[in-house]
Amino acid sequence: MKRGLIAAAVVAFAAGSAVAAAAFYALAPAGTATPPAHPAWTEVQWPFPVDEWGTGKAFHCAAADCGAAVDVYLRAKIGFCDCVNGVADDNELDRLSDFSLMGGPVATIDGGHPISIGWMKGRSRAYAITGGARAKTSAFAIAFNDHCDAVVATVVIRHDRPEMIEPSVLRFLNGKTVLDWTTARLAQ
Repeated sequence: MKRGLIAAAVVAFAAGSAVAAAAFYALAPAGTATPPAHPAWTEVQWPFPVDEWGTGKAFHCAAADCGAAVDVYLRAKIGFCDCVNGVADDNELDRLSDFSLMGGPVATIDGGHPISIGWMKGRSRAYAITGGARAKTSAFAIAFNDHCDAVVATVVIRHDRPEMIEPSVLRFLNGKTVLDWTTARLAQ
């Protein structure tokens, strides 16, 4: 009888452990997000002081809509892009980036890659913000150009998997709201 009871206890314990492990691994670890199905972008007030590039446009997507809170900050940098090559490499992207607005150092996560926004070409690269109030936050620098003029998007994501949100951000940047603003800014 004791052997049967012990065997039943071992089987029950193993089954309970398997159920607990399955439940644990089915949940996303803290700090990660799932790709957004239908992100909802809301324009918000520009939160940074005015500098030599002026103000830009700021947009927010709540965690409920994007899987994690995401902020997109856009600025035009008229006449500041490499007129011959555009935003063709990570060095040019880093030069154009607006991470100085974030108030902390950044570290690259990996190399950048080419992107297209409307009629423009550019580059995107993921970073980790490693200091300041936004430490342990992911970010993207995205820059694209029209001849010598660049538009820089700084994307701040409150989780550690920026690659999950990048496709949604690129769709947003290719949408009417951003392309209309870009056209107007580059025409000035």
